[in-house]
Amino acid sequence: MSNELITINPGLLAVIQGHDSALLPFVRELLVLECHIAGTSYLDLEEIEPKLKEGDKFLLIREPENKHDEFAVAIFTQEKEKLGFLPRDRNETIARLLDAGKMIFASMVKKEMMNDWLKLSIRVFYVDR
Repeated sequence: MSNELITINPGLLAVIQGHDSALLPFVRELLVLECHIAGTSYLDLEEIEPKLKEGDKFLLIREPENKHDEFAVAIFTQEKEKLGFLPRDRNETIARLLDAGKMIFASMVKKEMMNDWLKLSIRVFYVDR
């Protein structure tokens, strides 16, 4: 058996010990949903729309007190600008994952104007650590 010291990456050691770190080995982003953002026509997105680009990451935030939908999941830009919601018929599983403290985010796939409607197509990912 060797008596040599082994150099350990401090970031890797922090992850092993359960501390937050920029280095997250074995992290996978699992695609769980593809849909459009609902409710964009009810918001004034004229100033936001030009800044939205394919690949932008969006925050998903639960709105459990929403009087129209008990599983409401709002979608925001990184700058905290509200874009709309996950569609009501597709949001329950994501809402329950968020309620359980799981890391979920969305990424924009495509944007297009359809008459007066801004259609934002997204993919929703679960971060498996």
